[in-house]
Amino acid sequence: MITIVIAVLAVFFAVNMGGSNFAVSFATAYGSRMLSRVMCGVLFVIFLALGATFCGSAVTLTLGKNIIPAHFVTPPVIVVIFLSAGMSMFVANLMKIPQTTTLVTVAAISGVGLHLNHLNGAAIMKMVPYWIGLPLVSYAFTYICAGLIYPPRHSNFWLYEKLVNNRQRLHIFVIACSCYNAFAIGTNNVANVVGPLVGIDVLPVALWLLIFAVIFGSGAFMFPGTLETSGNQVVPLGLLTASIISLVSGTLMIFASELGIPQSFVMLQMAAIFAVASIKKGKDVTFSDPITRRSFFTWTINPVITVGISFLLARLIVPR
Repeated sequence: MITIVIAVLAVFFAVNMGGSNFAVSFATAYGSRMLSRVMCGVLFVIFLALGATFCGSAVTLTLGKNIIPAHFVTPPVIVVIFLSAGMSMFVANLMKIPQTTTLVTVAAISGVGLHLNHLNGAAIMKMVPYWIGLPLVSYAFTYICAGLIYPPRHSNFWLYEKLVNNRQRLHIFVIACSCYNAFAIGTNNVANVVGPLVGIDVLPVALWLLIFAVIFGSGAFMFPGTLETSGNQVVPLGLLTASIISLVSGTLMIFASELGIPQSFVMLQMAAIFAVASIKKGKDVTFSDPITRRSFFTWTINPVITVGISFLLARLIVPR
């Protein structure tokens, strides 16, 4: 019976994560009206699976063994992790706010670790500088690069002439960058659902990653609302700007994955989008926008709430 419960909760969690990550992966291509929502979803699933299968094991092992000892990850613990994290993601998707799936997952695992008195605080402290620093790098680097393009002026007018003359190639490039984003997400965020399953030696890690990458990707078709939030409501995205956002956030995500650091792609991508908005609309307007404020509020509060929910659930169903 508990195996069925774990399977249902794992699928529920994966689908909800997919909805949030799909938004920030293909917001650039969809916001620029180059691809339909369905085509974005199909490409998302394909490249997500590739990233997870070939490059997702390092983060999976970090989540499965480093935050709490692997032998403590019993079926009741897995139920608590998926239930608390899945509910947090579900609420964020209903609010149409792309959520930090990584922070929510680590929070869910941490809540159980607190209950068991076996939380590896050193491992979490190792992650914190990346959670703070990489979004800042994403914002800063995107701000610098986009500042070379906007606003249009005499010194960069030649670039706009190039864009007009090579628009079709730029379309292809932006789509390729969105696929690159999906691949980057696969290298890191699919591990959020596979990590807690590492202790169950039923399948190899690579096969777990492939299976849940497909399930994860199906969230693109179930929660499309966050795509609208990322692609349309924060700032209109130009083609070249979209490429910059995709390359910066995707590269930083793969960098974190290679180090085995669970990283929030939502924060990297949205930080880059906020950088473009700061240039086009001004910093004051961007950071006072309700979408921006609601995003920061959700990113901050949801992980904290998740720790509390996980801890309380663990006290109810996980023996010490």
